Amino acid sequence: MAARAKGAAANERRAGRREDCGARVAAAMKRQRCGSAPEQGCLQAWAAECEALAGRWRVRHSPRPPVPPRGLGTGCPHEARPRCEAGWSACPLQAARCSAHGGAAAAARQLRGAFGELLLRMRGLPPALPAMPLELTVLYNSLLFVMGTSDCAIKGEAEGIRQGLCRVLEACGTSGQDLSTEELWQKVLQEVTVEELQAPLHRLGALQAAWWLADSCLQSITDLFRLLSSAEDPGRAPCSGEKNELLTLLKAWRAPAEEVSVSLVQSAEDLKGTLCTAAAFLQGLQELEAGNLPTTLCLLQEAAGGFCSTRVLAQIYVCLGCCAQRMGKPQTALQYLKRALQVDFQCHPALSHIAAVYQELGETDAELQALSLLYEALEKNSPSATSTSPYFLIQADLLVNTPMLASLLRHHHPSEVKYLLAQRCLQDGRVADAVEYYLDFLALLQEGLQQQVPLDSGSPLPRIPEVFLEAASALEQDGRHQDSLTVCDEVISRTTHLIPQIVQVEEKLEQPEHASLETGLAGGLLSQKRESLFCLMWRAAAYLHQGWAWTKLGKGKEAIMQFSRCLNDLLRFQPCGRDVKPAESLLPEVKVLQKIRLLSLIGRGIQFLEQERHKEALLDFQHGLQISPDDTTAAFYLVQVLWKLNRKQEAADYWQKYLESHAGEDGQQERQGRSFPLYLDSCLKQATFPKNESLARCIQDYLRTTRQDSSR
Repeated sequence: MAARAKGAAANERRAGRREDCGARVAAAMKRQRCGSAPEQGCLQAWAAECEALAGRWRVRHSPRPPVPPRGLGTGCPHEARPRCEAGWSACPLQAARCSAHGGAAAAARQLRGAFGELLLRMRGLPPALPAMPLELTVLYNSLLFVMGTSDCAIKGEAEGIRQGLCRVLEACGTSGQDLSTEELWQKVLQEVTVEELQAPLHRLGALQAAWWLADSCLQSITDLFRLLSSAEDPGRAPCSGEKNELLTLLKAWRAPAEEVSVSLVQSAEDLKGTLCTAAAFLQGLQELEAGNLPTTLCLLQEAAGGFCSTRVLAQIYVCLGCCAQRMGKPQTALQYLKRALQVDFQCHPALSHIAAVYQELGETDAELQALSLLYEALEKNSPSATSTSPYFLIQADLLVNTPMLASLLRHHHPSEVKYLLAQRCLQDGRVADAVEYYLDFLALLQEGLQQQVPLDSGSPLPRIPEVFLEAASALEQDGRHQDSLTVCDEVISRTTHLIPQIVQVEEKLEQPEHASLETGLAGGLLSQKRESLFCLMWRAAAYLHQGWAWTKLGKGKEAIMQFSRCLNDLLRFQPCGRDVKPAESLLPEVKVLQKIRLLSLIGRGIQFLEQERHKEALLDFQHGLQISPDDTTAAFYLVQVLWKLNRKQEAADYWQKYLESHAGEDGQQERQGRSFPLYLDSCLKQATFPKNESLARCIQDYLRTTRQDSSR
């Protein structure tokens, strides 16, 4: 009962204070309409409320800024680690930080509303110079919470800064409603000379710079800080000729000192450190996109030595690693990327970039290990790292958000990494491992993977039928021919109803730079036709794989049937243009269709040859050479069948022609094969002419004999 009585008494006192404050505000408004400023008691009440709100934030969140690593000026990452970073064994600490961050976000949202209400009450009165320092301070705190509780800088909310500047001018007896934001800042900083307003205006200028930085308006920030530097020190010489004027101005800027401690939730000095880091980071990304790699390296090193959270520091190291990789320094790139993991063990993009560097170095074991670690980390589905300094509402990650950064930090779905493991194992000849990864991936597809993975342009996943065909190729190389047949049946059944009787697509590669509204419908029709062409290509490839699988199983009749189905399927494609076009201008799908037709003809011709159906084999090999005149496999099989048909002179002529003009091109043909889809790899390996030394000796003896006869 006593506690309830005390609580009731406290509520009555608070209600009384609110009534007193409301009465003072009403009286102040009445006097303001008559041209006078708010009374001192009202200003004191507002100042006390501002201090109470800021104090609630400061008490709850003591500042713990991360300590940046030292010694980055040499270009090499060092071993020093920020004190605030958690190692691999700090999972409980990380969970506590995540919980604390959630509480900080809730408190920030609550204080955002409270500061917003206080600002509205203050703006209910006409602007007056005595109240402007406090009003600008409340505006500064309010906008700090606006940006700090958002995922990125909200452009519309920057209008609050403009309103504050207009009220400053109005309090000084002038106006700036018709001016742009840049012109408004210039007018305020040049005409407002009241000493008490200088520090609040400088703080608001730093906040304006944060908004412009989030919008990549670097020149506007440079112009603003020139004005701020001139206002602070009129005798200071301009630094427009310096190497990086923006960073120089930011570092040299100092907010004017204030006699009385003000109620700030984030000091101007802390905001300055964030601006310096974010400006260097953003400029580094812009230079990286432009290809100016040495400048990129310097700017990103500057950012890494600045004031930021551990998550941003890890992102900077990832960008440094990518820059070093593009500069042709893979070992330096690995150092930076490993440093990113040391700083933030949840920086998954660093692992994917490490795998890419190892692939470039040809270290497949290390690459696969990195991909395996990435898959395990993604499977744990651990929460993303939060800022280790929740006290600071505006941090660099809010200000730097560009497409280049999003591309470098793209997060992979676990299934994408599983596919990369399968693909790299197949490319490296680790067939057994590839089969297991592909089967795991196909199992994920059965669980509805299509709804989970965004197949955007940045995804390493190809189209789903291509994954099935790659799996069939891996199974075939692993000797699991029946399983390969089953996987190909799945591709055939899924694509059959998507292929029209006739597929007509222009063979030539034509991609207009700008699509107009008039070409939209035609473009949609072309896309539909190309999709039909894709489906035709996938089904023909499935028949091709089945033909080679039956060949390996010793079933010649079934093999010929599947090769014939493949060739009949390809007759559905009828190019619109009949003129001869150079190979480099053909659509990639058309090139693949030509290769599939060639491989089917070779495969069926080999089966005809084994069954001693020599005339039918001859037609297939001749047709194959018409499609690809430089194909040595079709040429040598043609020589063999001509020899068996006792057309020895023709066989000898072809032998000399291809032996002399294509000697030593096996490696070149293998490299050309790599330009085709990975799922054709097993077919390309099987469609090779085996070494036939006895045939070579017979042809050489025949040539020797004919020369002797002609010399007589």
